[in-house]
Amino acid sequence: MGMKHFKAYTPSRRNMTVSTFEEVTKKTPEKSLLAKKKKNAGRNSYGRITVRHQGGGNRQKYRIIDFKRNKDDMVATVIGIEYDPNRSSNIALIEYEDGTKAYILAPQGLTDGDKVVSGQKVDIKPGNCMPIESIPVGTMIHNIELNPGQGGKMVRSAGQSAQLMAKEGKYAHVRLPSGEMRLVAVRCRATIGTIGNSDHENVKIGKAGRKRHMGIRPTVRGSVMNPVDHPHGGGEGRAPVGRPGPLTPWGKPALGYKTRKKHKISDKFIVKRRK
Repeated sequence: MGMKHFKAYTPSRRNMTVSTFEEVTKKTPEKSLLAKKKKNAGRNSYGRITVRHQGGGNRQKYRIIDFKRNKDDMVATVIGIEYDPNRSSNIALIEYEDGTKAYILAPQGLTDGDKVVSGQKVDIKPGNCMPIESIPVGTMIHNIELNPGQGGKMVRSAGQSAQLMAKEGKYAHVRLPSGEMRLVAVRCRATIGTIGNSDHENVKIGKAGRKRHMGIRPTVRGSVMNPVDHPHGGGEGRAPVGRPGPLTPWGKPALGYKTRKKHKISDKFIVKRRK
């Protein structure tokens, strides 16, 4: 996938890049696989803002993705690769032999007309899904389940993949994109290949309005606020934080402070922490 650059006829155009969407082959979504997506602008059921800097944005419909891939031994044909506004990766529309259609995450190299299948013993090719116990060691995988039958939870972003490092008894060692080494039950399913749209991380937004189209409102730095509004605020001119470390607006440690709970139940599955 390539990137499109613009002539610098405005300051924002000078720094803006967009994807060329070379992988995308289908423009309109499948109506039967769309769902309503309600926007709450970061507010909870009481109407109070619980997540800041959210609101506005373009209207979107949610695409129902099949993360479980539990239709075993039934070959599906790729109809087209589509853009999905709800995630960084592209999605592929597939049609099974019985006429059922579904969306899956589109791995690199998957194109129109390709065949994908899920099951206990299937070919090791991008887009095929199977239990980890059937996947050879060293294979790049994505859309990995944490519990058998739950559906893929890990490694679902554009350009990402995990590597199957070893298998021991009931568990397999999987190296995640963060560098973390984790134990995953061998009965859990994963999809072969690396997720496509790898140039997503190179996109430059370019202008504030484009961020507003995404539903993200302006973020103000704490250092330019008053002391009543933020722990970093106040002072004459540009002032340092003035504390042992940076803080959130509510006085909690931030920027590098470890927030993971001690003695978390999933600690036993982490062999090596991320870098």
